[in-house]
Amino acid sequence: MINQFTLELIENGLEVAAQEMFYAFGRTAKSPVIYEVLDYAVGITDYKGRGLVAQAPGVPGFSGVLDFTIREVLDKWNNNIKEGDIIATNIPYSGGTHLNDVALIMPIFSRDKLLGFIVNKGHWSEIGGMHFGSWTSDATEVFQEGLQLPNIKLFVEGKPNKDVIDIISANSRMPSATLGDMEAQIASMKVALRRVNTLIDKYGLENVIEAMDKLIEDGAKLSKLRLSKLPKGVFEAEDYIDDDGISDNPVYVKAKVTITDDNFIVDFTGSSDQVKGPINSPLPATVSAVREIFMAITDPHASPNAGYFSTLKVIAPEGSIFNPKKPAPTSTYWESMSYATDLVWKALAPHIPDKLSAGHFLSILATILGGYNENTNEPFAIVEPQPGGWGACNEKDGESALVASGDGETYIASAEVYENRMPILVERISLNTEDGSGHGKYRGGFGIIKNYIIRSKEAYFTVSIGRSKFPPWGVNGGYNGPSNYAIIYEKGEEPKIIRKAASIKLKAGDKVSLHSAGGGGWGDPLDRDPELVLNDVKNEYINYNIAQKIYGVVIENGKINYQKTLELRSKLKNSKTK
Repeated sequence: MINQFTLELIENGLEVAAQEMFYAFGRTAKSPVIYEVLDYAVGITDYKGRGLVAQAPGVPGFSGVLDFTIREVLDKWNNNIKEGDIIATNIPYSGGTHLNDVALIMPIFSRDKLLGFIVNKGHWSEIGGMHFGSWTSDATEVFQEGLQLPNIKLFVEGKPNKDVIDIISANSRMPSATLGDMEAQIASMKVALRRVNTLIDKYGLENVIEAMDKLIEDGAKLSKLRLSKLPKGVFEAEDYIDDDGISDNPVYVKAKVTITDDNFIVDFTGSSDQVKGPINSPLPATVSAVREIFMAITDPHASPNAGYFSTLKVIAPEGSIFNPKKPAPTSTYWESMSYATDLVWKALAPHIPDKLSAGHFLSILATILGGYNENTNEPFAIVEPQPGGWGACNEKDGESALVASGDGETYIASAEVYENRMPILVERISLNTEDGSGHGKYRGGFGIIKNYIIRSKEAYFTVSIGRSKFPPWGVNGGYNGPSNYAIIYEKGEEPKIIRKAASIKLKAGDKVSLHSAGGGGWGDPLDRDPELVLNDVKNEYINYNIAQKIYGVVIENGKINYQKTLELRSKLKNSKTK
């Protein structure tokens, strides 16, 4: 039986292997969405398909689907997996998110025995489809969204499957970037393979297998322990997604959260059926979204392995927006996937205020801006999420300019990199104090305003924005936050405020302005410390009018008039109770 010291060494070794894979991919990829934004996740699983035994920080929305991809591989290939094989899959419904997110899977063999799998899932910037950048806000079936890779062997026993690679290249508008990212993905997985083989050589195959089993077993015990500290009962929340990208009709969603001594059950029954537009969230993405919030409220520092998730149950009826059937489009799946997280969040925030904040901007304002660079005679593309404001907590203001919950470890891309390598001018990046944030005893954080000016002869702009009609929610009397939106400025045209755009053609000098929302507030604004209100005025987060009208704080000559503030707050509170 393996001793505790060896177990810890192997566990850390597996995590280091995953981390080295993560950083190797980021350093060698060709697309900014990988090397700047870090829009990918990696992990190592056991051979039984139970799930992760190690992972590196990355996109939480990807990390939670990696085990689904392994079960796909085992179901299709069964005993026909060979050393040196690399399998590619991006099918949304059974193991994925949308077609741009391509998972590569490499088996780990030792002495002809299958030990586990290395998985790397990253966003390929271009895989064909009806519009530049592949994902789009106006698809009505998956066939419009790009090339489907249904668990095919990209490498066979160490040799590249040239026919498959040629198909990928022929279906991409940016084959050099696509194949460059693919090659970087493979190279990073080989780094992890070498590290795992080193562990096997040092500690022995049987000890590594036993360590994997023990990690999952310990994860289940820890999950049960953390679950015991949560309030028990049934908690519910409902909301609306702005629209599906095709019609303007809101989409109803709901969740019932049941917490017992043994299980954490989230039931999405009653939510909308799958919709015509591309906001449908595949079941793996939905499960991944719930795993995010489960870890947030139980133990954010726990290892997110198969054992830790064993107490979590997700119910999403087939054919619903949280479990669509083919050929439902899933290009902008995050618009509903994020609600799977947010509904649980909203249901539980008032009951565990030490762990959850008010609502945040939620939508990642996913953006594609690309075209042809006349200076390099090559296509270019910005593919990125945008940051925004997070909700206030019960003891502090919300954070500003952070990526949405599902994006986890992704970064805000460098303006200098874009301007240096693409015909784009980043005219402005600032906190969005123009639209503000949700007022409260503690206020929400601020979103951002980011402006892009086109410098090529033409470019194409795609964006998907949610939480525009239904803004971030406040808690315990805190105000809702503002809305997310974008503005397009075309020469000779009136500015257009939009929520969705699909490959809109722009010309040199045209401008796109992205406005992400601030988070919701927590508590009555009239209970806010007047000194915090004064600081917000001095920092130009709010103006004197808001300080007085919303917070009841009277500021004269740069100082608080406490007598007038006391009188005004009493008057405002009395008017609220009438």
